[in-house]
Amino acid sequence: MRTTGLWSERFKLLLFNNKFISFLFILLLVGLNILVLTKIKFIFTPLLVLVKTVLLPIILTGVLYYLLNPIVDFLQARKVRRVYSILVLYILIIAILALAIGTVIPLIKEQVIGLVQNIPAYSETLNLQLERWFGSNLFNQLRNTVDLNTDDLMTTISSRLTTMLNHTWSSLSGFLGILTETILAIATVPLILFYLLIDGRLLPPYILSFLPIAMRNTTYRVMEEMSHQISSYIRGQIIVSFCIGFLLFIGYNVIGLEYSLVLAVIAACTSIVPYLGPVIAITPALIVASVTSPVMLLKMVVIWTLVQITEGKFISPQIMGKSLHIHPVTIIFVILTAGNLFGLVGIILAVPGYAVLKVVASHLFRWFKKSSGLYEVAKPE
Repeated sequence: MRTTGLWSERFKLLLFNNKFISFLFILLLVGLNILVLTKIKFIFTPLLVLVKTVLLPIILTGVLYYLLNPIVDFLQARKVRRVYSILVLYILIIAILALAIGTVIPLIKEQVIGLVQNIPAYSETLNLQLERWFGSNLFNQLRNTVDLNTDDLMTTISSRLTTMLNHTWSSLSGFLGILTETILAIATVPLILFYLLIDGRLLPPYILSFLPIAMRNTTYRVMEEMSHQISSYIRGQIIVSFCIGFLLFIGYNVIGLEYSLVLAVIAACTSIVPYLGPVIAITPALIVASVTSPVMLLKMVVIWTLVQITEGKFISPQIMGKSLHIHPVTIIFVILTAGNLFGLVGIILAVPGYAVLKVVASHLFRWFKKSSGLYEVAKPE
């Protein structure tokens, strides 16, 4: 009996005093909770609907908040009341939007319509250019090898577009529903943004008031780091994208490339996605330059290379700096993964989302190292 009691006591000591076994036991409990939650996920349907409803306004409001809040803080430091600063910013934004709608938008619309109408002609011209550069025999062999037929490709695209148009009428109600939700979401953004700019500083203390006192300092540091990561990325990436679009617009006009405004706007919009955006943006510019002339193609490549060098060596280091501390390869994998999981929204939010998760994970790992005792430094003998 004494031996049995001794072994029982040793088993209890091994099970409850071993930190690694305790950690495995906690992981098991977490896994069981996740399994149970997946079986009763229908309970969270109203919560998911709520999240989907408020997600777009929150994203838009957050982006505008991080762009405008530094300006409001700057004006407040100059003894200007926050309400007046916000009203002045709203008036300026309305004026800029009115100017863009009256001048820039018609030019973009005209160039977009011209570019779409010239797509068939560009396709035929591109075929002739490739035959002229590589020789008709070599080009035909290459086209036959990859089973590429431009006429069939255009016919397929036309049939697909016709099918999509036919299905559009059947899904018109769904489209109108999505359009209505989007319009309502955008309409609520100015109101939410107004109150957030006024009382945004009171939000962190309000959230911290629900937490135990011992956790408030650490949680505040985590929230502060998350806010810094998001604000640095949003402001920096938008400024960098604007600079790229502006430089390309000037460069395209200097070399006389057609549809320079549309191509520059496409480059500015796609540059919001790091590394992969410029690869997507250069494609339409390459097509337009290729069908124009080989000299124009060379000029376009030179302009694009100069802009990318300027952005990589001077603009991004000054604006973005090294605030995110994320390796480029990691960013590419994160964007690809988020795109497969969440589509276009995932691609846009991949980098700031990863930066936030990185902050949370790093603080959790520090807490685990400190509390688990598994990373204790061995004392010198």
